[in-house]
Amino acid sequence: MYIKDDVCYAGAYEEGIKVTEAKPLRGGMLLVTFSTGEKRLFDTTQLEGKAFAPLADEKIFQHPVIFHGVITWMDGTIDIAPEMVYQHSYAYDDVAS
Repeated sequence: MYIKDDVCYAGAYEEGIKVTEAKPLRGGMLLVTFSTGEKRLFDTTQLEGKAFAPLADEKIFQHPVIFHGVITWMDGTIDIAPEMVYQHSYAYDDVAS
């Protein structure tokens, strides 16, 4: 865990990695764009623990907010560190087949 700009992050510090956009898709998936320009798919249904249970509600899941490069919901009650999102996501190729 580390603190930067008065924000506490989980995981190891990775210089410069931030989320710039998180687009909700069907089935709990997020299309996430990072500060590197890379887009990756992240499955929020794999998140464990009571803290993430509200994401099963589509009304909540559909409204993520990016705060200091971190994906948050419910006014910051739920958040996911960008490093964790990156490490547990996979590359997205947005070229139509």
